[in-house]
Amino acid sequence: MEKKNAWEKYPEGKKRDEVFSFAEDYRKFISDCKTERECTSAVYKDAVAHGYKDLDELIKNKTAVKAGDRIVADNMGKGVALFNIGKKSIEDGMNILGAHIDSPRMDLKQVPLYEDTEMALLDTHYYGGIKKYQWVTLPLALHGVICKKDGTTVKVNIGDKPGDPVVGVSDLLIHLSGDQMSKKASEVIEGENLDVLIGSIPGPEKDENDKDIKDRVKTNILNILSKEYKVDEDDFLSAEIEVVPAGEARDYGLDRSMIMGYGHDDRVCAYPSYRAMLEVTDPEYTSVCLLVDKEEIGSVGASGMQSRFFENCVAEVMNLAGEYTELAVRRAMKNSKVLSSDVSAAFDPNYPSVMEKKNSAYFGKGLVFNKYTGARGKSGSNDANAEYVAKLRKIMDDNEVSFQTSELGRVDVGGGGTIAYILANYDMNVIDSGVPVLNMHAPWEIISKVDLYEALKGYIAFLKEA
Repeated sequence: MEKKNAWEKYPEGKKRDEVFSFAEDYRKFISDCKTERECTSAVYKDAVAHGYKDLDELIKNKTAVKAGDRIVADNMGKGVALFNIGKKSIEDGMNILGAHIDSPRMDLKQVPLYEDTEMALLDTHYYGGIKKYQWVTLPLALHGVICKKDGTTVKVNIGDKPGDPVVGVSDLLIHLSGDQMSKKASEVIEGENLDVLIGSIPGPEKDENDKDIKDRVKTNILNILSKEYKVDEDDFLSAEIEVVPAGEARDYGLDRSMIMGYGHDDRVCAYPSYRAMLEVTDPEYTSVCLLVDKEEIGSVGASGMQSRFFENCVAEVMNLAGEYTELAVRRAMKNSKVLSSDVSAAFDPNYPSVMEKKNSAYFGKGLVFNKYTGARGKSGSNDANAEYVAKLRKIMDDNEVSFQTSELGRVDVGGGGTIAYILANYDMNVIDSGVPVLNMHAPWEIISKVDLYEALKGYIAFLKEA
């Protein structure tokens, strides 16, 4: 059962260059796309450039769909579905790659801006499962949108452009942190104390009516925002601004074999899923790439996997293909096969006690399959059928894809979930698959470039042969 290190397949030269080239494409993607909106925008734009047609436009024009057509559907700017129409009827099922493009972070509250002791700060509410103490003393950036009452939307990106200032959350100096250091790690930094420092210069003492200005530093920040973005304080009520680590993803290790970046979970699966779609032409079964939001908080909401977005898209595509009936849509969903592409916890030699070595994911061993996730007695898990696992083993071996199997740590140590169980509710065959990650859910996560490349190869093989 010992798996060979996948790097052995790519000796120095052209083959290894392909691994590094794809990794560089991905490094640039996650450096530029730090929110689900940015990921959706980038994928949608690139898909259209590669010949994908917008589903809403096809519906509006009542355009017939046939084998070979490529279709893209946007979900409120926070998710995207791509279809490569196959030779077989859609009712016969689809080969689906599903991943999420949201990542743990901090969100600004609706009323975030305040002043305290002549410092301007932004109040936040953390999103997803984070170790709060990891987010202090880091250079942070603000990404998102501000939607104004006049119907216009202002894009915000502060901290990642050349020459931009950064912001951050302060921490207590070691000299005065005796009480803090005695607390449990979950309490060292309180959620309500994750406030972002953004300014300290006071503005004018008087307003245009010669009245005293109370919070002069806050007022100065509002003046900057008004000048730069033409927004006022009330516009925060209809804003979605995320606080994320500032800076590019970087090559990691003296051999440059890894990438350190924000948001590997789960963009390290989303990106090769999308790229696999570009590599597959004229598939037998309709190929689908589904990139969704809100997985980190339970896949809820209109842009999460629990919404009807994907089911509605399938119904609309089948209608344009002349295949629609309610029963046909149900059969299409039931007959589909899915790789729920999500990351796995990589074995960390610094923390071996939480892992069981025979059933762990390792850097360099390729694409990971998790037959089940969940917690304790597989609670909340999609436990894939053995027949489906056998089919996937054959596909991977036939296409010389390095793969491994894993569980999420020792039994009863922890647990986690993905979108797999939601898709399985349609009676589909679903299994979790993805790339092993170190520092999962930390501001800066780490992946192996060769595992990323094997994921791409595995996803292509799945779309072609499942």
